[in-house]
Amino acid sequence: MIFGYARVSSKNQSLARQLQELKEYGCDRIYQEKQSAKDFDRPIYKEMRSKMRFGDVLVVHDLSRFGRNKQEIKEEWESIIEEEIDIVVLNMPILDTRKYKELEGVGQLVSDLVLTLLSWMVEEERTRIKTAQREGIEIAKKQGKFRGGKKRYHKGAYGKDKVLYDEVVRSLNENVSVMDIHRKTGLSRNTIYSIKQENENT
Repeated sequence: MIFGYARVSSKNQSLARQLQELKEYGCDRIYQEKQSAKDFDRPIYKEMRSKMRFGDVLVVHDLSRFGRNKQEIKEEWESIIEEEIDIVVLNMPILDTRKYKELEGVGQLVSDLVLTLLSWMVEEERTRIKTAQREGIEIAKKQGKFRGGKKRYHKGAYGKDKVLYDEVVRSLNENVSVMDIHRKTGLSRNTIYSIKQENENT
């Protein structure tokens, strides 16, 4: 049986192109999900894998449909191959494990080389996106457009957060060092400095 797997990372992304390609390829069953690629703990993917057997074929649009971590991609690929299930990556025709069945060792060599290269590229792209996001946040901060997450420790806090906030303020007023407050309360030094700055401003 030919299984098709389509995935995007967020709910506002479209699966239409991947689904169309998988249908045109002739997949017997197509599984789709909108789930982050941080790991393989995805319900639809797990369901599909539980139904795959010796001699089946798994078809994906590109390698990143597997995930974003090169080690996890490699391990998942090897696990599928060990079960004697073939893999086809549509946008990289060389990654079709059925082509090398008669050439002992060649299929493994090709898969290892290409998989190592492509999984590295996938991880590099993920790193590039994260770097771009960080740079965007820094620019927004400089322009005064980024406010970050909601502060947890502040004058209007409640419960334990307010108790910790008051303790930090009291300690600061008694000239206790930030490091000693950090050791005593367990709050990060950045949080303590933030409270200190807020207290000084008011």
